[in-house]
Amino acid sequence: MTRLMVRYKVRPEEVAANEQAIEGVFAQLWERSLPGIRYATFKLEDGVSFMHIFSAEGDGDRAALRALPAFKTFSEGVRARCEEQPVVTQLDEVGSYRLFGDAEPVAAQGS
Repeated sequence: MTRLMVRYKVRPEEVAANEQAIEGVFAQLWERSLPGIRYATFKLEDGVSFMHIFSAEGDGDRAALRALPAFKTFSEGVRARCEEQPVVTQLDEVGSYRLFGDAEPVAAQGS
């Protein structure tokens, strides 16, 4: 099992482009319904910092995420959008409770 946190800060003028690229990744994840992946992205309080939390059940799940066309597009452009480059941190779970157990996209929850 792999669990990662990625944090970075984009330039203020790149926030919308970064959010759009992220939304494309989630749209493809929901379309393809990759069962071994749990993934969430948050915009932090400063409005320009982002944090991604990723969990993969098996070795192939991380590769499946990287293979998504939208993830490739996001990844290829993220460094150019950044004021502070991405920092990847391996996470070791101590405990959790219903972490991101949502059954539908965030946009659909408000409906």
